[in-house]
Amino acid sequence: MTTVSRPETTVGMIYPDHAAEDDYPRAAAWLDVHLPVVHVYGTDLHAVPELLDLGRPERLAEAAEKLAVHRPQAVMWACTSGSFVYGLAGAQQQADQLALATGVPAASTSQAFVAALGELGVHRVAVAASYPQPVATLFVEYLVGAGIDITAMSSAGIDTAAEVGGLTPDYVLDLALSNDHPAADALLIPDTAMRTVQLLPELEAQLGKPVLTANQITIWHGLRLAGAPRHDARLGTLFAP
Repeated sequence: MTTVSRPETTVGMIYPDHAAEDDYPRAAAWLDVHLPVVHVYGTDLHAVPELLDLGRPERLAEAAEKLAVHRPQAVMWACTSGSFVYGLAGAQQQADQLALATGVPAASTSQAFVAALGELGVHRVAVAASYPQPVATLFVEYLVGAGIDITAMSSAGIDTAAEVGGLTPDYVLDLALSNDHPAADALLIPDTAMRTVQLLPELEAQLGKPVLTANQITIWHGLRLAGAPRHDARLGTLFAP
């Protein structure tokens, strides 16, 4: 009987409901890492009360228990809206509580966006959000609070994560191309419910600038927290050697 070896580097992903979580095993295969995904369940509505409920500490701690069997070196709350909705201080507290529950470094997708922009030395961005306007505005406020200059922000007004998970690659490309801004040094696409991992080279080629997407930067930041960064040009400028 042949034993299949598992990559030594493991970053646990806590993911809300079901939408685009297949981005993680795809990237894991490219990077030769293990990115196990466990799910939390609430409503997938992009509305503030529901998002605050989705990111509750006890909900994330329960998911963290399910990750323990994988012995991760870091854990990510792979949800942008369920973290930035708490604001900068609240998102940090959320991450601190998750780190306490897991015993390893932890962060959220919202924090990963700020870290990735810092890594690239980018301060001016355009945001192409799938969220309804009130939620997209909270993401912009989160970035501004972190010292990021927003040159343009768009809202596609999509109410649920399930709808975002069903978007076609052509729709995602059009969303990006239609909502860039010439003054922006990078474009941000913030929803982990959107499949983007396979589209990054094409997105960056067409826009001529770095594109940061939620699942991409969540993986990148988790690997950094685990002390095991990886490089692969298929995952865009952020992962370039």
